[in-house]
Amino acid sequence: MPVILGIESSCDETSVALVADGRVVLANIIATQHDLHAKYGGVVPEIASRAHLERILPVLDEALATAHLRLRDLDAVAVGNRPGLIGSLLVGVSAAKALAWALDRPLVGVDHVQAHLYASCLQEPTTRPDQKTEIIDPRSLFPALGLVVSGGHSSLYHVEAATRMRLLGRTIDDAVGEAYDKAAVILYLGYPGGPKLDKLAQTGDPRTIDLPKSLLDRDSLDFSFSGLKTALLYKVRGFPKGRGPAATFERSGADLTPQEQADYAAAFQDTAIGILMTKLQRALEVMTRQGTPARAILIGGGVSANSLLRRRVAELGQARKLHVGIPKMSYCLDNAAMIAGLAHEDFLHHRFDDLNLPAVATMAQ
Repeated sequence: MPVILGIESSCDETSVALVADGRVVLANIIATQHDLHAKYGGVVPEIASRAHLERILPVLDEALATAHLRLRDLDAVAVGNRPGLIGSLLVGVSAAKALAWALDRPLVGVDHVQAHLYASCLQEPTTRPDQKTEIIDPRSLFPALGLVVSGGHSSLYHVEAATRMRLLGRTIDDAVGEAYDKAAVILYLGYPGGPKLDKLAQTGDPRTIDLPKSLLDRDSLDFSFSGLKTALLYKVRGFPKGRGPAATFERSGADLTPQEQADYAAAFQDTAIGILMTKLQRALEVMTRQGTPARAILIGGGVSANSLLRRRVAELGQARKLHVGIPKMSYCLDNAAMIAGLAHEDFLHHRFDDLNLPAVATMAQ
């Protein structure tokens, strides 16, 4: 049973994991940077990369100790080398190259977005004799429809295999996670905004506020969330008077009552998730018309932790009689377990990278 060490540093989480047989997570350590970026309301790339430098070795040591393994026990080293913040990626890629070279182990570069769609296959070791864990063979899921939703991505994929997928649609402006964070700023909810808005929305009534649902063209599989964010801004603050830096608003999010805050959050969430669900259904129909009906729906990325999205995707899968792959909460955010897990597919086929493996900020085309 090969054990692969994974490293993830594409944005603001420094993570190291050890995964056996591509699915069993022996350790998954994540050092977040929320405290460093909170006062800026978003990730500052320079601060993120410096924090990765400080944390990568302590996180590595903790992962090995948690798994009760030593470096010589590893069969390969994997790293998320694209896409992401280039400074952050360079820290993880450099660490992975150094380990692979020093240990004389294969190096596997992993696409961060593809790894998010693999995350639902991950599981913890069974610790009790009477405890049974469903084992998912990733190969049984394809072709699948994949949805990656996070602060940087809102993309639909025709997933042909674990490491092979074709883009069906993507955001033309804000990613849904970015829109959530901006909505949280408008509503004075703090950072990180997505989880806070999701929790508050559960106490609100989405029917009290009407927000536009941008679906673009009738057959479009692309996303647009900038209009929703702007509509929320105007609902909360009123229309601006003046232009540019001199513009003023009638009111602010600080003037909302707690119930108004909850209602606005619920309306935003209901609309945003409604857009995602409409596009998922459209994409399923496209795949069926193309003669490759989906066997499964796979979702991944930070927004896959959203309570409403998880519920509605599960309902869609049940209605369509499709397997639904939703990551456990610990594997929704950026993590190294998904990197090591997906690398197992390349390891089995001896698809390795050399020490010239680049860090690439952009997505694969």
